[in-house]
Amino acid sequence: MIFRWFESLIDAFKDPVDTMPPKSVGRFYMFYLAQVWPVFAVAVVVGFAVALVEVSLFGFIGSIVDMAKGAPAKDFFALHGRELLWMGFVALVLRPVFIGLHDMLMNQAVVPSLTNRIRWQNHRYVIRQSLGFFQNDYAGRIANRIMQTGASLRESAVQIVDAIWYVAIYTGSAIVMFAKADVWLAAPLVVWLFAYVGTLYFFIPRTRQRSWLASEARSKLMGRIVDGYSNILTLKLFAHTQREERYVADAMAEQTEKLRGMTRLTTAMDATITTLNGFLIVGTSALAVWLWSQGKVTVGAIALCTGLVIRINNMSGWIMWVVNGIFENVGSVQDGMTTISQPRAVQDREGAMPLEVVAGEVRFEDVHFHYGKQGGVISGLNLVVRPGEKIGLVGPSGAGKSTLVNVMLRLYDLEGGHIRIDGKDIAQVTQESLRSQIGVVTQDTSLLHRSVRDNLLYGRPDASESQLTEAIRKARADEFIPTLIDGEGRLALDAHVGERGVKLSGGQRQRIAIARVLLKDAPILVLDEATSALDSEVEAAIQESLEVLMEGKTVIAIAHRLSTIARMDRLVVMDKGRVVETGTHAELITHGGLYARLWQRQTGGFVAADDALV
Repeated sequence: MIFRWFESLIDAFKDPVDTMPPKSVGRFYMFYLAQVWPVFAVAVVVGFAVALVEVSLFGFIGSIVDMAKGAPAKDFFALHGRELLWMGFVALVLRPVFIGLHDMLMNQAVVPSLTNRIRWQNHRYVIRQSLGFFQNDYAGRIANRIMQTGASLRESAVQIVDAIWYVAIYTGSAIVMFAKADVWLAAPLVVWLFAYVGTLYFFIPRTRQRSWLASEARSKLMGRIVDGYSNILTLKLFAHTQREERYVADAMAEQTEKLRGMTRLTTAMDATITTLNGFLIVGTSALAVWLWSQGKVTVGAIALCTGLVIRINNMSGWIMWVVNGIFENVGSVQDGMTTISQPRAVQDREGAMPLEVVAGEVRFEDVHFHYGKQGGVISGLNLVVRPGEKIGLVGPSGAGKSTLVNVMLRLYDLEGGHIRIDGKDIAQVTQESLRSQIGVVTQDTSLLHRSVRDNLLYGRPDASESQLTEAIRKARADEFIPTLIDGEGRLALDAHVGERGVKLSGGQRQRIAIARVLLKDAPILVLDEATSALDSEVEAAIQESLEVLMEGKTVIAIAHRLSTIARMDRLVVMDKGRVVETGTHAELITHGGLYARLWQRQTGGFVAADDALV
């Protein structure tokens, strides 16, 4: 019960304010730690109490030695019983209570929940980035940075809380205790303290910089490894296993060299601190013995000083590694920030409203888009798709057909012009509502590495079993789904399809994609080479299903195989980002323009215009 109470102090899945995390390291830390400041405030107070109790134990040792020396054995407990009971209470009750409370706060409240809250909030922010954001980086590197940033930020914050009081209490109390016995006893410790801080001041910033470089190299290595695993079929088809090994080895060598640069500093710092600690132990112990020989301090003072400097020696090594770990983790956080603290290229505007499609008219008005490059991909395009109209987009590769669909889905923001659906500018509505009103079947269908059922229900999560079965039947996916079995023995709809759907053939993936869009039943439909992965027999089998799917919808279909869209209400021919021709198949053939040339090239002149429509 007590475990659950501490574990409930931090909600790992609390929704954040949907803003970009700060770009400076200090503000980035505060952005997350401020959300849990009460827990950390209590942890600081408890840390102070733990450090104070630990130091007091060394004071007790000196006191016991002095009390034993100054009282007859038979009267020892009678004279010092209360002091001894207090010491026992501190050691047996207060110390376990404070340490237990500290461990509960850290291990139950902070370590699991804060780590995953940071990961959750970073993931929520990054998953809403634009398509271009993910196309410009390794998926593995993005995932690695999300994972490491949460752990590194939490670890360094916990280390700071743990270390701050140990440094202040141990060092401060030792100086006070030494000076109380004899002011000269504090001299070696004060000199050591200045040398110790100077050593950290010299090494730590350099360690932080090299840690950042090592973390960046590690993320790069992770990205290359995951990239290879994700494209394992390509590696094997081109027989480039050794080439891929060298590609990863280059990144691994870079990461090794960067890591060595960091560990060289760590080794040098360790040697320096160890030398300083040796001078502290010898100097303090020798001085304490000499002062005792002069009758200026007691035997208890020798025991106190010797025990405490040995403890400080151990603590200084721990502090060195803690501080080094803090800055190593800060370096990892800095590396993660390069991915996480990036503005979103495509954002919902303030006050954006949900889009409701009634008729389904799509209007492109003087559209300009170039992917940020010089020169045209789409330049000044104007097009109106009437409600319920079915158009085919035709044109050579690079004409801008898929780009036009991408900007209609607002995967990228326009550089000029407007796209309106039922008169509403898509830049003024929410992205989620826009895309919920458009069903898309793409040329390169990739499925989630989940069950067939999960992939299908992406179209409509609340679909009934009968609706699911009907969509499967209409897409002709019922021919193969019952036969599926995965490596763990799951069958049919429960079988997992592998990463990006690799366990299925291209035609099977495409039919699941079509069934998914059938379930979605959006008023606007985009078919981007929707039957490209199907053989002629299968394509003919599901053509009727596609026609059912298109009924009552506004349809924009892209196809290089012109025979698949020749029956559309209207064909729109694009070239170099502009509409150059528009009309029915027969009209465009008669016109003798670009479409007629493309048709002639594909059919070799053997299929007449009228024959194609039979």
